[in-house]
Amino acid sequence: MKQDKIGLQLYTVREETARDFQGALRRIAEIGYQGVEFAGYGGMTAQELKSLLDELGMVSIGSHVSLARLTENLAEEIEFNATLGSQYIICPWLPEEMRDSEAFANVIPVFEQIGQEVRNNGMTFAYHNHAFEFESKIGEEFLFDALFSKTAPEAVQVELDLGWVQYAGLSTLEYVAKYKGRLPLLHLKDFRQSAAGGQIDTVEIGKGDLDIPTVIEASRAADVDWLIVEQDRCQQNPLDSVAESFRWLQAGGYA
Repeated sequence: MKQDKIGLQLYTVREETARDFQGALRRIAEIGYQGVEFAGYGGMTAQELKSLLDELGMVSIGSHVSLARLTENLAEEIEFNATLGSQYIICPWLPEEMRDSEAFANVIPVFEQIGQEVRNNGMTFAYHNHAFEFESKIGEEFLFDALFSKTAPEAVQVELDLGWVQYAGLSTLEYVAKYKGRLPLLHLKDFRQSAAGGQIDTVEIGKGDLDIPTVIEASRAADVDWLIVEQDRCQQNPLDSVAESFRWLQAGGYA
């Protein structure tokens, strides 16, 4: 069975990285993750972080960077991530005030400009979804689809968060297939309906309602580059949660 490139979004272990950034990275490497996706840099310089990743045998997949920072400090983020050897720079969400039709129209040229500048520096710009992109429309399209239909693929690629697609009540398989060729990054996030009803919990991979094996097969057909584990809330120590998710992927022959 083909093994996939498995990474971790560090937001999952934010409490641990806040306490001991380097120690958390060392544990993630011990678990077996091949790469990490940053959500902050732990106060380290780019060269310090690159040296640590090299020591641990991990790579920087990329970084989640706020739209405010992308518009105000793009050159710094590009330089930092170039030093890390990142492949991607990702906008993790769209602020609420930019989601109506008028404001959204102004976002498109901004994304195009950011994407072109990132591409000029040898990396790829992408956008990561939550559920809200599927809860409102721009014209006849969900906000999510409008963002990509109105931008060029070479400027803006897709980082699809499967858990939020599922949470929004849409087909994860249809969305993976729809963005084939524009979908280098896939967030593996599993949800489970709470026994009490109403509340939905993020859980370790394989413990939720998402058909992970089928989705991974679909991701291969869609030429996804990295599968990235993310769990927004953990019911146990987050490092134990990400270890459990990795073991599940290993047992299935995916890692």
